[in-house]
Amino acid sequence: MRLTVEFTTEPFDLDEPPGHALVARDVIQDAELDAFDIGPFGNTVEGEASAVLGAIDALLRRTLDAGATRISLQVNVAAEEDR
Repeated sequence: MRLTVEFTTEPFDLDEPPGHALVARDVIQDAELDAFDIGPFGNTVEGEASAVLGAIDALLRRTLDAGATRISLQVNVAAEEDR
């Protein structure tokens, strides 16, 4: 199964990325994902379920430890034509 996940971490800081956002970027870049897009207002990752779920587990734990006060996730099973 392939998954696509969109996530944001808060609080936002438009002047410079907060520590939790930098941690999120590092976790995602180090994960074995097929694709990712890191942006200032939202992030998207895609890959095999085991890799995505492992990355999201690490993301939740590490960004909370780094000061995130809210993390929003949307998880979707990739459409059949995307597989």
